[in-house]
Amino acid sequence: MLDQLKDTGRRLKKELRTYRHILRDDRTPKLAKILLWVAIGYFALPFDLIPDFIPVLGHLDDAIIIPLLIYMALRMIPEEVVIDCRKNSLEIS
Repeated sequence: MLDQLKDTGRRLKKELRTYRHILRDDRTPKLAKILLWVAIGYFALPFDLIPDFIPVLGHLDDAIIIPLLIYMALRMIPEEVVIDCRKNSLEIS
């Protein structure tokens, strides 16, 4: 179980590096960049649409909204840009 958690953490770290490269890439559409920044902001800000003290729903909104924003952004970005950014993020690690 601990190994699975560590593996998930490593994959998340790689994905975050990829998103950083995507945000810096000039080929990334502006709307996709905005959606990624909104996802980062929503994750980082201390307030939510549904407060975390509400059981289940408070954390469920984070688990749905952030991945949805990232999914929508990645759908807008040309596939070759995502592939290039993944390669670049792997080379740096």
